[in-house]
Amino acid sequence: MYFNLHTNLLPPRGAGTPLQHGAKQSPSVDPRPFAWAAGGAPRPRRRPGPLPHGPGAAVRSCGSRCGHRGRTSRGGTSTPRRRAGLPPFAHDGTERRIVRPQDPAEQTDCYSGKKKDHTVKNVLLVNALLIILFLSDTAGGRVHDKRIADATPYPLPAGSRLLQDLGFLAFTLPQVEILMPTKKPRGQELTLEQELANQALHHRRLRIEHVNSSVKRCRIVKDRIRLWKAGVRDLVMELCCALHNFRVRLTPWQPMI
Repeated sequence: MYFNLHTNLLPPRGAGTPLQHGAKQSPSVDPRPFAWAAGGAPRPRRRPGPLPHGPGAAVRSCGSRCGHRGRTSRGGTSTPRRRAGLPPFAHDGTERRIVRPQDPAEQTDCYSGKKKDHTVKNVLLVNALLIILFLSDTAGGRVHDKRIADATPYPLPAGSRLLQDLGFLAFTLPQVEILMPTKKPRGQELTLEQELANQALHHRRLRIEHVNSSVKRCRIVKDRIRLWKAGVRDLVMELCCALHNFRVRLTPWQPMI
């Protein structure tokens, strides 16, 4: 039943009657006659063109139109400025806990006042790509980082730069520029410029700490090592450093700046 409808809006009765929504067919959206109705050839439908060089190119082109990073507001491309004095090398020491030795002399040599435990120590040298270039011999935890570095000459080229922390204070290499934070004088304070410079050097040298963390992903060097055989502690550290270099070469890290 249809109530309160106009007579010409009521649906027609009878079987086979086409269903209409009104009294007559609604006009077309485009009032102009079709080409085939006027006797001409049908106009081919315009097809969208393919994406230029795959979907990635479309994203890059959209990013350039939207003011993406890498283009200036005036439409020209801008290349990132290269910072002068990029340090290509950095070195740092890392410690591993061991079982308390039975020999009293060895206990004294391996006790680390920093870790408050018996440890062994190595010094790592990395380049700007965070690949380990050099691994020192294993020493006791009591030995200072600078003493290990002094006993082992680094094969650094002339004119290179070396990042280090205050644990290598007074360590120098011939024809190599040493980049190290400024030590706070006794009873005095650092200036604002010195503090900002120390923070910048800290952020640049921090990447070698990531290398140490990557090496210690293996629990044999992270946990307390319980191997007593001669030379096995050096072998374990060499294998873990080789695994780190393999991971970095397989999936490159962000280089040290």
